[in-house]
Amino acid sequence: MKKYLFRLTMLLNLIGFMHLAYGQKILPNMRPYDQRGLNMFEPPKNDTATFSGLQLKIGAGFTQQFQALRHSNEATPNIVNGVDQNKLITIGNGFNLATANLNVDATLADGISLNVITYLSSRHHNDTWVKGGYLQIDKLSFLHNATIDNLMRYLRFRVGDFEINYGDAHFRRTDNGQAIQNPFVGNYIMDAFMTAISGEAYVMHQGWLGMIGVAGSQVNTTVTNPSGRGPAIYGKIGFDKQLNPDLRLRLTGSVYTNRKSPANQLYNGDRGGSRYYLVMENTQATISNNAWSGEYNPQFNNHVTSFMINPFIQYHGLVFFGTYEHAQGRTAAETTNRNADQLAGDLLYYFGPKQNIYLGVRYDWVKGELPNLSQAVQINRVQAALGWYIAPTVLLKAEYVDQRYHHYPSNNINYGGQFHGLMLEGAVGF
Repeated sequence: MKKYLFRLTMLLNLIGFMHLAYGQKILPNMRPYDQRGLNMFEPPKNDTATFSGLQLKIGAGFTQQFQALRHSNEATPNIVNGVDQNKLITIGNGFNLATANLNVDATLADGISLNVITYLSSRHHNDTWVKGGYLQIDKLSFLHNATIDNLMRYLRFRVGDFEINYGDAHFRRTDNGQAIQNPFVGNYIMDAFMTAISGEAYVMHQGWLGMIGVAGSQVNTTVTNPSGRGPAIYGKIGFDKQLNPDLRLRLTGSVYTNRKSPANQLYNGDRGGSRYYLVMENTQATISNNAWSGEYNPQFNNHVTSFMINPFIQYHGLVFFGTYEHAQGRTAAETTNRNADQLAGDLLYYFGPKQNIYLGVRYDWVKGELPNLSQAVQINRVQAALGWYIAPTVLLKAEYVDQRYHHYPSNNINYGGQFHGLMLEGAVGF
């Protein structure tokens, strides 16, 4: 009996020590998970926030889609053990797997925050597992040094195993169950996204942003093969300013480079998987093993260098977001680098009593070289979306998508390939 009373007392003391936060509360210097995080990139520094004890915010992201897509190709048969590897799997209308994230944010000390995100349900994994987490430092008050305190008005540090800040597109993408800040259903064709053990240092002042980061090149780090792996270096510079009450302008440029890695994962680090289930996959495909349907992976295992430029313009309810990306790299078996380019643009218009309804269109074009193919392939996609924020934490959206494949050889499953149709998605984020 004493044992249970002791545990109860400890639990009550813990609850009394912490300030628990739910729903729409935002902890200082953290990005919200609901509609308020839309069109937000790096969270702004808030040096006026006061620390009154440990604060803990628990949130989640839940997403469900209804898919009505059709796909086709013109590839010649490729028979292996009696099975045509180029025959597309039959797909029809139906619900995809519901995905879910668990979000935990905490303020540990004055200017020191913690973030941890767990995938509760994802296409690629059937079990619950941690996406990543980081410690963010916006103040160093514990040093009791006035000079350092003054410098920290402009500096920020992040350390942990987290989603690296390469480019701006990753702020507008669907992250497994967190889809409420993506105006569309699908992510980009060439999807630069990776979690890694990283450290980032920021300078932020009057709209100007500078960042440099060092990371591992793989999602699952290792101590083996030390001569075959090296750190990834990446950075960002940009300007983000509300020029007047009606007009906001942001422009950033990012770079990422990694000279050697057993399997660099900048372009296949999304462990949640694609939203377009089983499109352009053969009859032996499964949802989890073929989790990145409809995406282009340039297969750059090492010697990777990538650049991304992102303009963002917001005028009243009209929003434009653009992406230009150039990447090069190669596999371990290749001796020369290959290239891949992506050009994409989102144009959206928000209207309604609280600008909670929107219409949007995205064009995404990718041209890239692949191993063992004699010429560069090309993929283009058009997405048209209609969305309604029923509440800041609830979004319903519909998307029509049309994606086409060009310049693949006739013996490749993507030869003459295309998929198109309707996607419906409901998302909750808080």
